[in-house]
Amino acid sequence: MKHILFFCTVIISLFSVVSCKQQESKGEAKSKEYVLVWADEFDTPGLPDASKWFLETEAPENGGWYNNELQHYTDRIENAQVSEGTLKIIAKKEAYTHNGSTQQFTSARFNSKFHFTYGKVVVRAKLPKMQGTWPAIWALGTNLNEVGWPKCGEIDIMEQLFEDHLSIQSAVHVGGRYGDDPARKQVAVTDVTENFHDYGMIWTPEKIDFTIDGSVFFTYEPQDRSIDFWPFKADQYLLLNVAVGGSLGGDVASDFTQDQMEVDFVRVYQLQ
Repeated sequence: MKHILFFCTVIISLFSVVSCKQQESKGEAKSKEYVLVWADEFDTPGLPDASKWFLETEAPENGGWYNNELQHYTDRIENAQVSEGTLKIIAKKEAYTHNGSTQQFTSARFNSKFHFTYGKVVVRAKLPKMQGTWPAIWALGTNLNEVGWPKCGEIDIMEQLFEDHLSIQSAVHVGGRYGDDPARKQVAVTDVTENFHDYGMIWTPEKIDFTIDGSVFFTYEPQDRSIDFWPFKADQYLLLNVAVGGSLGGDVASDFTQDQMEVDFVRVYQLQ
């Protein structure tokens, strides 16, 4: 009888341990939350933080950028500066020659040196007013040089539309759908040029949610999970830029001299 009681006690103890471990495991899963892993708050005046950003200046198409854009990107403080707690990406009308190519506008294009797979991105920004500017907050696969665009995957968190400059769109370009036919959605945000808004994405293994001020307005969740429609299993890096002209910038206003996208912060969170 004592042996039977001892055996029962051992069995009950083992079940208790297993049960506790299962509860702990569930508790750990429930306790996961998004934690800040990288950010730029733009608190130090002057040129942007070179440890966080690479300013891309070499145009890929014989001295010009894609989409019939009209600018040269520079790494000058005239086009990229931090002041009063925000980053200003400034598009200017000025003749500028780089590598033997002259363009009539300048601006800046920021590539983050940080890259990541899955997470939540929030960028607080105020957008330019002038016809002809094309500001964007976006991401590209770090394998761009190996597989090319659009196979690397492009995530457009925010692009301002100048058919109606009070609208923005989010879009996804992939090998199976890109160019003039990306997966995308446009939405009116009536005060984008007057006030800051939070533009973001939540990227998980299953889908990408696009948000404005924390509210999801568009989700990319393709049924086809092949590499042609879901290349988003590897690292991406962030980009901030203001193009001039091009397919979304449109005709430049005749009185254009300069305008800017002002960025309060860039924050990346991941589940921990």
